[in-house]
Amino acid sequence: MPDCHPFLVVVGGFLGAGKTTLILKAAELLQRNGKRVAAILNDQGAELVDTTLVRNHGISAEQVAGGCFCCRFSDLVGAAERLKQYRPDVIFAEAVGSCTDISATTLQPLKRDYAGAFRLAPYTVLVDPSQLLEVRSGASDPEIAFLFQKQLEEADLVCITKTDLYQEDVSLGQSPVRYLSAVSGAGVTAWLDELGSGVLPVGGTILAIDYEQYARAEAALAWLNCRFRLDFVTPLSPPVVTGQLLDGLDAQLIAQNVRIVHLKMMDETSSGYIKAAVTANNQEPSVEGDLTASPARRHNLLLNIRAMASPEILQNIVLQQIKQPAGSLQIESFQCFSPAPPKPECRLSTVV
Repeated sequence: MPDCHPFLVVVGGFLGAGKTTLILKAAELLQRNGKRVAAILNDQGAELVDTTLVRNHGISAEQVAGGCFCCRFSDLVGAAERLKQYRPDVIFAEAVGSCTDISATTLQPLKRDYAGAFRLAPYTVLVDPSQLLEVRSGASDPEIAFLFQKQLEEADLVCITKTDLYQEDVSLGQSPVRYLSAVSGAGVTAWLDELGSGVLPVGGTILAIDYEQYARAEAALAWLNCRFRLDFVTPLSPPVVTGQLLDGLDAQLIAQNVRIVHLKMMDETSSGYIKAAVTANNQEPSVEGDLTASPARRHNLLLNIRAMASPEILQNIVLQQIKQPAGSLQIESFQCFSPAPPKPECRLSTVV
């Protein structure tokens, strides 16, 4: 069999920009055309809703945990090499939502050392229009604004997402800007075509970045990943359980002035699963899965929260809320922390 040289598509963008949703829609379109697709998910911690979700869609997936691609570059390469056993035509790699400096620490080393193993796509950064407007208005937290801006600066291509919800044209005055909706599929095929056209540069920009400020910005966020099981005496449906937990968490986070940056929850039962996500407090969640799943006694839940808070405060809120008076709780894994300062394995100062 010939060597496999898959197209490696690295996708960045701030927390909640819609990276996983876009990858799933792109995978669906590619598979319709007979292409094989795989994915690599990345996070500061383990136990990711996104990894479970991608695998539930029948996509071969690996996970790089414990740091950004820059700090876990060897793990990224190892994950991509393992996925080659499935002979994918395309491997999507989703960077951590708070990560930047991807070009110097990930794309340039890939171009220099692994050109014979992978064909590398231009670096796409996704932008949620509501987040962009908040940053531009000055209402965003300065640490978030710093990360957001740096991500834009190094993009080969910027894609404004969620055009099914927002219609405003945006001028960034730097990288090319495209518009798409992973929900409706508008613009996704054009995005894939452009990535493969060879017209755009690949990792065309090296950031000027203060790593001390970068570390402070990431450390301003608390990250919580929790896998737990609830057993109820009276069967409840996944939408009911997920809805009650989300409402309780949101109320307590608001009460303690904790700002949600991204919250994702998945509930899996014998009758089906539900995944819900929000990118702000008091927001109607986006939901996918089986809304008609029948009631069940046992619910296996996975919760990921990124919030502006101390880890101690976030941990206490979550532990109080997942205790259910109508059922028994078993916590299978629990992490709550602020990210350590980024320490890239390799950082190149010039474009390869």
